[in-house]
This record gives sequence, C-alpha cells and structure tokens, in this order.
Amino acid sequence: MDAVRALIQRKIKNLRLLGVPVLGMSADLLIGAGCVAEVHSSAVSLGEAGLAPRFTEAAERGEIKVVDYTCPAVHTALQATEKGVPFMPLRGVLGSDLTRERADWQVAQNPFSAAKDPILLVSAIVPDVALFHARWGDGAGNVWVGRRRELATIAHAARNTYVTVEELRPGDMLEDELLAPGVIASTYISGLARAERGAWPLGVADLYGIDDAHLTLYAKAARTREGFEQYLGEFVWQSRKSSLPA
Repeated sequence: MDAVRALIQRKIKNLRLLGVPVLGMSADLLIGAGCVAEVHSSAVSLGEAGLAPRFTEAAERGEIKVVDYTCPAVHTALQATEKGVPFMPLRGVLGSDLTRERADWQVAQNPFSAAKDPILLVSAIVPDVALFHARWGDGAGNVWVGRRRELATIAHAARNTYVTVEELRPGDMLEDELLAPGVIASTYISGLARAERGAWPLGVADLYGIDDAHLTLYAKAARTREGFEQYLGEFVWQSRKSSLPA
C-alpha cells in the first residue's frame, strides 16, 4: 500500500495490473487515481467491505480494459514462465465463455490419450514488474515470505521484483535453516525498501490485521468521485505518518 500511494503521488499513467489471482484496494486506488489502463484478474473486490467502487465504475464506463482470468489460470500462467515453458495445461476452465474469449488460450487434444480428452493450454505470463509487501528483508537482499509461496512464483516469473518490508534484518536469512525455506533469494529481487506498517490498511500475518473500519470508510467514500477525491486528499496526498492509526 505504501508503494501504491507513492505511485499515485508520482501521477503514474497507463499501468496494466495483474491480480495474483485477485486485486483489491490497491488496484481500486490506482484505478480511481487515473493510473490504470488495463486490469488482468479473476476478480477485483474489497472483500467483506463489498465491491471495489472505482473499478466498477471505470469498467462499466469502458474507461479501462478488463481481461478476465480464473484464479487457477493466473497461477498456471505464472508457473509456465517460472518453468521456462510457453504454456501450461489446465482443465478447470473448459466449458466456460473464457475459452472463446481468449485468443491466447487454446483447447487441444491430450496427446497421451487415445480417447477424446480436451485440455486447455494457458499461455505464459511474464510480468514486467512484481510488487508486494513482506515481513522481512535482509542485508544480503533476500526477502522472507514464509508460507506465501505464490510470491516466490511471482518473483521467479517477473522481469523485475520490488518489495517493501516491515523490517530489515542483518545478515543472510538463507544461512538460517529455519528461515531459508520461506526466503526468496536476492537473485530474484530488483529492489528492497523498508516500510513499517507498509501494508496498512491491509494486514501482515502475525503482525497486524486488516483495518476493517478503515476499509469500510474507504468503500463508503469511494462510491462517488467526490468522496474518493476527499479520501485521496486525506490519506494519500498528505504525509503518511499523519494518516496511520495511532
């Protein structure tokens, strides 16, 4: 979220967002601020706070291009890039409208089956930039993501990976037998910056939870363009320290 606020402050334009596998408040903020041209995702939602209002309005008005995925299709496409292959097979999408709408996906016969056995071939995704928040980075440039192994897949597939972290630790976490299984090596990290409570109002496991009250406040404010602009003025354009809860 800190990186998202910084992107808005820099007035970035024409972003193409990929949800892995979904997008939420980060995307809604960027869309409302006019930073986004395309959204590739299986969903854009504020979860229990309801619809993502700025995304919904922009999509209905045709102000952004929306490319539909399913959750497994996003992961499969990234795994293809991670493994260095141009596509990966997937079954779950067969029979849906997506197989007709996506020119970059193909339905093929399973070459290992004598009987009729269609399989969907999902084209690989190579993101230009992966961007996420994690708990720890270290002096060697590694990032600890714990059991969030989808973040490792994202980093392996992307051309560049930028990470904000709650804390920078000295040393090399890859040398710690307990931490190493949850570490993304510095080989895959393009840039690392400390941002304490950088996920707020979203959460970080075992550190702080989602600020449900703030998410509800945002969902209500962002229903109108005027309310959204007031939210930006209070929580994005002014200093971050004054926006954080005590």
